[in-house]
Amino acid sequence: MMNGSNKYAWTWRIKEEHLESYVGMHLQPWPEVLEEHSKAGIRNYSIFQKGNQFFYCFECDDTETAFAYIAKSEVCQRWNAITSKMVEGSFDFNQPDPIVPMREVFFLR
Repeated sequence: MMNGSNKYAWTWRIKEEHLESYVGMHLQPWPEVLEEHSKAGIRNYSIFQKGNQFFYCFECDDTETAFAYIAKSEVCQRWNAITSKMVEGSFDFNQPDPIVPMREVFFLR
């Protein structure tokens, strides 16, 4: 967890051939996936795009618990099985560090 805020941020690049599908999935996300993220304690989740570079930011009081919840969620596993193939590299919420957080260097409350 970062000092100063409860924000968690990272970036991923999406493979060019999957860009349209990836954006489409996030413009119309599965309601069950949104519900699971809320139950996990994730809130104020935003994704920004510039070309195939995506910036992700959310707030969460306990990311370890949240990621463990997401890893066990059947619907999130189905979503991640699709989207993980679209990301350059991959991610697995059963691994210790499924995403590498960016360092927060400034926070204005």
